[in-house]
Amino acid sequence: MGALAEILRRHGPAYRARYADRMPWDQLKAMRAIVTCRTPALGGQRWECPRCARTHWALHSCGNRHCPACGGDDARVWLRRQEALLLPVRYHLCTFTVPKELRRAIRSHPREGLALLFEASSSTLLDVCANPRWLGARPGLTGVLHTNGRSLVYHPHVHFVATGGGLAPDGTWREAHKKFLVPVQALSEVFRARFRDGLRQRLPEVFATISAKTWTRKWVVHSKPVGDGKNALRYLSRYVYRVAIADSAIDAHDGDSVAFRYRETQTKKVRHMKLPAPEFIRRFLQHVLPSGFVKVRHYGLHHPSRKRTLVLVRAMLCLLRNRPIPAAPEPEEPLPPPRCPHCDIPMERRERTWRPLPGPVPPPFAHARGPPAAS
Repeated sequence: MGALAEILRRHGPAYRARYADRMPWDQLKAMRAIVTCRTPALGGQRWECPRCARTHWALHSCGNRHCPACGGDDARVWLRRQEALLLPVRYHLCTFTVPKELRRAIRSHPREGLALLFEASSSTLLDVCANPRWLGARPGLTGVLHTNGRSLVYHPHVHFVATGGGLAPDGTWREAHKKFLVPVQALSEVFRARFRDGLRQRLPEVFATISAKTWTRKWVVHSKPVGDGKNALRYLSRYVYRVAIADSAIDAHDGDSVAFRYRETQTKKVRHMKLPAPEFIRRFLQHVLPSGFVKVRHYGLHHPSRKRTLVLVRAMLCLLRNRPIPAAPEPEEPLPPPRCPHCDIPMERRERTWRPLPGPVPPPFAHARGPPAAS
């Protein structure tokens, strides 16, 4: 059992007894999934070696996206698929964030607030790029939501990997400046106005509590060139399937507190923090997303409905740059069966159950990971 799962197992019952009436169902569900992940409570698969007849159990994982023990293989698959979308152009990484005064409102209404953050930022980037004054073209965008800061504070923001140019209305490709995509000042002003209007329309009772100074101050929008985009995608892939804190970052947890470390964004120095167990659980659970909320979204040329256009644009750019047109990515290969640690040959699955396993269960086989597959 990982460090986070052990903390929730030891301190979770008391936390739920105190705050269950105020906890969303998604948080309760995530707590239960993390605690039972790869335990006999979720059942497992019994594998047998055809040569020596030794038996090994592979316990099922929970498959919850907030579990630190799940998602490693999914992150690699996601990265490979996103790299297949890249065009042979320069890319930029654009980040949209909201002031501190709005973070509590978004945390109290995560489904509406985070959806508005996505919509306001993506429409701003697309419309400013479409403006003939700046680019006059439609770029491709891949947006990834990130809600936590390094010390588990609530800090929602969206990263966009954007093409350094776009498809113009006349069908030609217009290249952006190599050092910037569009002026961040224009992005900041439009983003602030659209978020304000959206909040007033969707959550008027929340909008009434926000200070008027929030809508006049400068909002932070950051943009920088990132080369061919692959490094930016590798950076974002850690956020897609990684939870707010990894087990490896937790240094110790005793009966009352949890000690963990993090790296500061500005100084890059490693800092250590110690929190009471209930406060640590609260900080972790505030990053649990609403059920069904999509944290990775594609816009413009990267939108799923523009697949044919993206193929044609890629072919056009390769011809203009005298580059070979890349072949379609090969389909993902299924995970191989575990190998017997004694005979070093593939094992055969003899049994699979999702019912809790009774009695003592042999240690799980390390090679078998991931949620239970459909029959």
